[in-house]
Amino acid sequence: MKPFEIFDAENKNYIGHLLYFEKEKSIIIELSEKLDEWTAPLLFSGFIKRGIFTIPRSASRLWVRERVIPSGRQNISTILANHKLKEYDEMKMLMISRGRCSQDSLQIRESDILPDYILERMKHNLTGLFTSEEHVCICFFADESVKKVDLKKLREAEGVDKIISNEKLFESACMGAGGYYATFNDSIDLPSSLLYNSGTLIPIRKNDFVRFVQKNVLDTAETETLLGCSRQNIAYMVKRNHITPMKEDVMGNLYLKDDVLRSRW
Repeated sequence: MKPFEIFDAENKNYIGHLLYFEKEKSIIIELSEKLDEWTAPLLFSGFIKRGIFTIPRSASRLWVRERVIPSGRQNISTILANHKLKEYDEMKMLMISRGRCSQDSLQIRESDILPDYILERMKHNLTGLFTSEEHVCICFFADESVKKVDLKKLREAEGVDKIISNEKLFESACMGAGGYYATFNDSIDLPSSLLYNSGTLIPIRKNDFVRFVQKNVLDTAETETLLGCSRQNIAYMVKRNHITPMKEDVMGNLYLKDDVLRSRW
C-alpha cells in the first residue's frame, strides 16, 4: 500500500490521504475531519455532509480519473511513450502530474507515515469475513472484535437487495483491499464501517476461531489415523452418513473432529 498526502497548494491546507493498493489497483481516500462540505473537494461534499470521511473506492477512483488525461485521448500512445509507460495507468498518470488539475489547487505527494486519525479509523477495518445462513456475514475487525451482520437489516445500503436476492452473489463475499470493504463479486461493496456499526458483537476473538479450526478440523489422513482405518473405510462411512465432510475435494475431504469422534460411539 502506497500513501499519498492530498493538500491544497494555494491555501496550504491539508485535505487528507490517498491510499493506493498496488496489487489490487484499488484506491481509498481518507479525508480530514476538519473539512466541511465547503472546504472538501466538490466530488466529496455529499459524503462530508453525511458524515462520511472514508471515501468508497468507486468515488475515490472517480476523483483520480477526473484529474488525469483520459485513456481515450487521441494522442494517448504518444503521451505514454513520452513518459516511458507501456500501458495506461491512472495512478501513474496521477503521480506524474503530482495530482495537479486545472479545476483546483490540489496536489499529492508521497507520505511515509499515516496520521493517527487514519490509524484509528483502520481499527474498524475488516481482517476477514465469511458468509453464514440467512444472509448473515460473520465479520472480523482489526480491533479484534467479531460481529454478526444481518444483511437484511441493511436494505437501505446500495446494492444490498441484489445481494440478498442472489445466493451466488451473496456467497461470493470476500474482503476488499486493506479491509476497507466487503465486496460481492467485486461489483458491490459494503464499507467496513457500515458492517462494524450495524453488526451484533459476538464475545469471541478471531484467534478463537483459528484455534477451533486448528484443533477441530481434520483432513482425510488425520481422520484415518484417529479412527485407525483406511481411506476406503472412511468413504464407506461418508456414504452411510456416519460422518459428513465439511468440505469435499478431489485431493481429500475435511471433517469436524467432533463428528469423527461421534462415529466411534
